Amino acid sequence: MRTPFAALAALMIVASCGMGGGTVVKGAGPDDLLKLRAGPGLNYKILMGLPDGTRLRRHRCVTEVGQLWCQVSLASTPAVTGYVSADYISDL
Repeated sequence: MRTPFAALAALMIVASCGMGGGTVVKGAGPDDLLKLRAGPGLNYKILMGLPDGTRLRRHRCVTEVGQLWCQVSLASTPAVTGYVSADYISDL
């Protein structure tokens, strides 16, 4: 039998990770797109623009020049991967 503490600890670990779970583009704005880039930073090539509401899967995040960037793939097309600013994504 699991203790309540063990179950709570496991839930907190899963909730705090957010890695590989459902994520959505949020905050790009109605007339703008979040840039999916080839690498973690503004100097990398833009692969495509993602409108608010685009569903993603987050894989890992890194900090570059004080900015948090997350490697993501499109939920509908997992082969499409790149990096986005963590400021514009939210866990579902």
